[in-house]
Amino acid sequence: MKRIFNTILAILLTATAFAQADQLQKANELYSKDQFKQAIDVYNQILMTNMESPEVYYNLGNAYYKTKQYTLSILNYERAKLLTPDDEDISFNLQVANQHVVDSIQELPGIFIVRWWNSLLNSQTTDTWAILSIVSFIVFLVMLGFYFFAKTSGVKRITFWAGCFLIMFTISSWSFAAKQKSRLVNHDYAIVMDPSVTIKSSPSEKGTNLFVIHEGLKIRITDKLGDWLEIRMADGNKGWLLSESIERI
Repeated sequence: MKRIFNTILAILLTATAFAQADQLQKANELYSKDQFKQAIDVYNQILMTNMESPEVYYNLGNAYYKTKQYTLSILNYERAKLLTPDDEDISFNLQVANQHVVDSIQELPGIFIVRWWNSLLNSQTTDTWAILSIVSFIVFLVMLGFYFFAKTSGVKRITFWAGCFLIMFTISSWSFAAKQKSRLVNHDYAIVMDPSVTIKSSPSEKGTNLFVIHEGLKIRITDKLGDWLEIRMADGNKGWLLSESIERI
């Protein structure tokens, strides 16, 4: 009975994969024919089946850009970039789309080592960092075996330092994978979707008006209280807004 169930499940999964591939091909063909609105509908249908991929988000972002829906374009480019942070095409198109954002926010200069560390973190995807961590740990175990069974001090010295490097690399790459995974799960960043939003000093309509931000701006979510979210921008300014005015990346 269990074997029959597994067979049926495998057939269903295979059929779903083929159906999703056909949908993606259909959407791409519509896009190539400049039928952008129809392509948007099909791309969104694909996403509704939980088939998330950088390609779908990237193509959807392109389709939204072609129809001058710049905020939705930015949102989908950001989602694509979250899955493949080192993709140059996504970064370039996102930069072009951001030129349509009203707000020009100057990011606070960070410490060089922090900026370098974040750049290294974003250079690979979650899966890549996880694979690198596993592979380096396996090589570490091999080096450990060489160390214990080596007959000369020179080999022991080399395998010892190689093992130290590998275990440090294993820990670092696993940490990077965990942080990248946390970004995918927690959705701490969002895009402002309303034409303009007044940022409050407290999570209440009676709070003091601090400043106004506009659609397309990327913000970081730092706290939540009911329907209100505390947000922080790249320049360090922060305040509260209603959750309905933003869309999480």
